[in-house]
Amino acid sequence: MAEIKADETVDVTHLVCPNTFVKAKVVLDELDEGQILAVRLNDGEPAQNVPRSLKEEGHQILSLDENGDGTYTLYVKKVGD
Repeated sequence: MAEIKADETVDVTHLVCPNTFVKAKVVLDELDEGQILAVRLNDGEPAQNVPRSLKEEGHQILSLDENGDGTYTLYVKKVGD
């Protein structure tokens, strides 16, 4: 699979739910429609909840990649403004 080019990256591995989603959403809100945000998050709740919550907000989940160190990188495309 081709590498996804993110327009912005945010690391929420130091946060706990629901702050992981809140932080990701704040950064995503600052992007323009069609731009891609890479969110680095921990395995477990964040990896399950953040993609689901962003999808419920209407954004497009492109990929959730395992980094091999207990974290994931979520690629999400901003939809709407």
